[in-house]
Amino acid sequence: MAPSVAFAARATALVHVLRLRPGADLLVELREYVARAGLRASFVVTCVGSLTRATLRYANQSEAAVVTGHFEICSLVGTMGRDALPHLHISLSDGKGAMVGGHVLEGCTIYTTAEVVLGECGEGLTFTRPVDPETTWDELHASKRCSIA
Repeated sequence: MAPSVAFAARATALVHVLRLRPGADLLVELREYVARAGLRASFVVTCVGSLTRATLRYANQSEAAVVTGHFEICSLVGTMGRDALPHLHISLSDGKGAMVGGHVLEGCTIYTTAEVVLGECGEGLTFTRPVDPETTWDELHASKRCSIA
């Protein structure tokens, strides 16, 4: 089956750099920043930092899993938009290098910092997440905003 391509074009991107402080909730802070900045089509470029608590949804599981300890953020990937629920996945490493990862939920507490670089798609793109009838999940849809003169 061919991939579903909603929109493909050369586009400029604006970069947003955030440093999240100890005790902050990773997902809450990112959602609030996206809303305040009015980002319509953003994506995580990179993230490094650490957590003391992570609330994740593992693959094909409906219940949240909570892990506590000291974790390095090895990767954070995903998309967000003012009109789209965040869809973020994270990989974490503990003090022995054991990895854990999954879908980011509220309850990921920053330990020392989280240095996050977000990209914002230009060219009038907007991300939304309508329910896909095939998967029954809120899936990414990219569209071009119309300008009214």
